[in-house]
Amino acid sequence: QPRLVESGGGLAQPGGSLRLSCAASGFKVEHYAMGWFRQAPGKGREGISCISESGGYQYYIDSVQGRFTISRDGGKNTVYLQMDNLQSEDTAVYFCAAHMGCGPREIGRGIGTWGQGTQVTVSS
Repeated sequence: QPRLVESGGGLAQPGGSLRLSCAASGFKVEHYAMGWFRQAPGKGREGISCISESGGYQYYIDSVQGRFTISRDGGKNTVYLQMDNLQSEDTAVYFCAAHMGCGPREIGRGIGTWGQGTQVTVSS
């Protein structure tokens, strides 16, 4: 049974950093494009970054480009999101999921199972 468990969220000050992890079981993250999503209070879920099946291509939406970095570790079957220079508008619950390809037209197209998410709060 495919399963995803997100962790690493918490409280950060503006300008600070957090590293999110998404541990997968029941499938190999190397066999899929993978994506990170977030849902801010009162808003819908949005795709923010994805990594291609090969791992050689990453895409970011404009608001996180240059601040966030997606990566994966096949040996640990885990996908990561390094978040630097956090801003208050990054406050949200963050999720990961398998992704239907990766690119500007595919961003946000999560497929399959979803984890419970991890809360990120950016506040001074």
